[in-house]
Amino acid sequence: MKPSIRSASAPPIHRGSMVATPWRGFWRSVGAALMARVSATQPRASRAPHASRTPDDTTLPAWAVHARVRRLVFLALIVTLTAWATMLFVELKPSSGLWGVSFIQSTLFALLFAWVASGAITALMGFWVSLYGDRHALDHRAVRDQPLDVARRTALIMPICHEDVSTVFAGLRATCESLIATGQAQHFDVFVLSDSKDPEVLAQEWQAWSALRAELAARSPGTPPIEVYYRARKRRTHRKAGNVADFCRRWGKDYAYMIVLDADSVMSGDCVVTLAQLMEAHPKAGIIQTLTQSIGHATLHARVQQFAARVAGRLFALGMQFWQLGDSHYFGHNAIIRVQPFMAHCALATIPGTGGLTGSILSHDFVEAAMMRRAGFDVWLVSDLKGSYEQQPPDLLSELQRDRRWCQGNLQNLRLMAEPGFSTVHRFMFLTGALSYLAAPLWLLFMGLGLLLWKLSGDDLATAEGFTRVGTLGLWFWTLFVLVLPRVLGVVSILWQKEAIRFGGAWALVRSALVETVLALMQAPIRMLGHTVFVVVALTGWKLEWKSPPRDAREIPWKDAVTALCVPTLVAGLLVLAAAPAGPSALLWFAPVWVPLLFAIPMAVLTSDHRLGAALRAQHVLLVPEEARSPQVLRRAWSMEPSSWQHP
Repeated sequence: MKPSIRSASAPPIHRGSMVATPWRGFWRSVGAALMARVSATQPRASRAPHASRTPDDTTLPAWAVHARVRRLVFLALIVTLTAWATMLFVELKPSSGLWGVSFIQSTLFALLFAWVASGAITALMGFWVSLYGDRHALDHRAVRDQPLDVARRTALIMPICHEDVSTVFAGLRATCESLIATGQAQHFDVFVLSDSKDPEVLAQEWQAWSALRAELAARSPGTPPIEVYYRARKRRTHRKAGNVADFCRRWGKDYAYMIVLDADSVMSGDCVVTLAQLMEAHPKAGIIQTLTQSIGHATLHARVQQFAARVAGRLFALGMQFWQLGDSHYFGHNAIIRVQPFMAHCALATIPGTGGLTGSILSHDFVEAAMMRRAGFDVWLVSDLKGSYEQQPPDLLSELQRDRRWCQGNLQNLRLMAEPGFSTVHRFMFLTGALSYLAAPLWLLFMGLGLLLWKLSGDDLATAEGFTRVGTLGLWFWTLFVLVLPRVLGVVSILWQKEAIRFGGAWALVRSALVETVLALMQAPIRMLGHTVFVVVALTGWKLEWKSPPRDAREIPWKDAVTALCVPTLVAGLLVLAAAPAGPSALLWFAPVWVPLLFAIPMAVLTSDHRLGAALRAQHVLLVPEEARSPQVLRRAWSMEPSSWQHP
């Protein structure tokens, strides 16, 4: 690629500053916070004259008053449910004489049950919002007719790195065409920001970009209806976050807002325009995040995930929106960002030190949301704005490959929890992000201690007293109910709002929910074991290969499945050997763990088969509205690249 041609693919550089402030560090931040507490108890005259203030100390906006009440209710429900379940657990535990081990297991139960309960309560709040709405949330319908300011332009930026070129540009072309159809394209520019370094891939990207520009220009002879630029970085530092920061330093001063896309993102023109209108109408909004709908692959695994996201995931999003409001979080893509405060306050410094939890920020999105809120700008999730789509990993192995990156990034963010100025909600989000992976080894430890105590006690559930047997089974089923409650509420919400026809009908919806629940329970132990390995890898500092999961759907060969999942199968055998001496009840008690692990290999192969997914779709099983009646922007993307999307 010639340098002169490369320079012609982008607008003139308009340099801006985006300087990162070094992190204070966890223990230094904790020490400073304790000193601030001590200072706050002193008489006013003796306080430090320039004591820092956080968003929690400043004058609260109207939405924050309601958010505080909701968060107190949220916390009270978690504490109440967890306290009741933990007391019952302690009362029903067999006596072993190992008080220290028993105490550790009870503490783990309380922590893990609180984690599960928080998800169920969030879904319950989302169920309420789905039925009755939320007048304190950001309302996108109120800005539909608002004209856009011609002086305040928006850039759509798509960072890519060794992605499937045809998939990237098929989705981008569909997005651009949909934006042109709104008649508002003159307010937007598009940037493809490549971190690829393979010359062959770079040549393919350049060719696809040139073809896209030519096709868009042909739609409007004379002047292209929308400018699409392409830049390939020479200094590929700090991965995606560094790529976005590089755009901001070069061209950020030319734009009021930027919409960040992922390589597999597709957005309708109406959604893009509405995001810009929301920013215009809410000058204190720093980030507005859409709820992306997973769609695109026909494999059984992907269709299970997209159904779960559409049914239960939507309630989770509504629930988080309910108690977070303007303290929401950012997913890293399919969101609009106010550029000036982002450049001024969201530059990411590296974490000093050695090991897996140092260096460049990996899960940059949560951190950027926390920094934007610290700067005094609101961060919102608009969960009912339609037209925002992404792909799911097509198979279980691809999902685990993606989770490896997310695990290390979320654990890394724990080191930033105590940084000054962050809101309590964003500190909580750092913690829950880490717990989504730390929960796996904690569950394994909990079960291991249970096996040990069960064996030492000599008790067998089958011969236990009636109260103990009924109580233990009752606690087990209660925990299972809390786990599946979001799915039940999701189905009830759809039936209540008479939307079942969009899922193939009421009976098809119920069948789909049962299939998704069974497969989720079967895959959960495999994810648990995988996440445990990822946590160990992250904490020990083993090298992370930063590689995007494959975008194309392919059936996993048996050889690859055996290589990747032979360890879980071995663990299943070891678990059976460990549980057997404790009696038949122990084997039955741990069957939900060792049975799925034993069948991990065939399950991974079968769920990667798009023919099986298509066959179930023909029976309206796991059907989602975007499949039953696909939006135009998705149909356009699929028509241009059917082999990559693998959509029937």
